[in-house]
Amino acid sequence: MRFSLSHILAPRQSPAEFFAMARALGITDVEIRNDTPNVVGTISPAEVKAAAKAAGVNLLSINALYPFNVWNEERRAQTEKLAAYAAACGAQALVMCPLNEGKPVAQEALVEALAAIKPVLVAHGIRGLVEPLGFGVSSLRRKADAIAAIKAAGGEGVFKLVHDTFHHHLASETAFYPEWTGLVHISGVADTDVSVAGMLDAHRVLVDKRDRLGNVAQIRSLQAAGYKGLFSYEPFATEVQELDDPQTALADSMGWLREQVAA
Repeated sequence: MRFSLSHILAPRQSPAEFFAMARALGITDVEIRNDTPNVVGTISPAEVKAAAKAAGVNLLSINALYPFNVWNEERRAQTEKLAAYAAACGAQALVMCPLNEGKPVAQEALVEALAAIKPVLVAHGIRGLVEPLGFGVSSLRRKADAIAAIKAAGGEGVFKLVHDTFHHHLASETAFYPEWTGLVHISGVADTDVSVAGMLDAHRVLVDKRDRLGNVAQIRSLQAAGYKGLFSYEPFATEVQELDDPQTALADSMGWLREQVAA
């Protein structure tokens, strides 16, 4: 297994500190964000690029363009800004998340948004990573719907999917699309009191033996189907973000996952 890290797990660290932790763990691929922490809004792309080069890490993506499937002039400007930043800092892709507020978005609007985003990404030489969200209030829950929209927008070669183990479980999905998967986000839920319908980002912790999401089974299925890409840690829980020693906790989780997947 090849792991990567999302900055969401250690938002108190500067990009340089975060990149250094990744390398100390033997990881060479990382994701930065425009929310927690807001690297895009607070640090110049040149600084981020220099820090990544100094640490010897690759910038996988900026997370995220939201809500990408509600297309308007505000979204156009946001897309241009994020794509330009990604190109300037050396990030390879832009993660794209759908509206998650209990309001439906028609499939036609999803196709329209992808068709409009495509030339922006192409002009900046980056890819789009569409991430369906499994929450009941999400306007795009299933990967099959995302794939159909990408095809309708002529977006093959520009767009791939993010398979998120948390959202895959919440959406009760059973199908895997390794040929469409550009990145896998992993996190676990250990709380035994919360129902699947009640699971939120705040419940997402590092994956260990308490995991309720079936990460091991999902990873095995993806690999068996031919996925050879990265598995990026994306835990949102405050208890992870406030760890005094996230490096040791990550090393433990990575070791456990490798053992279980190989067993």
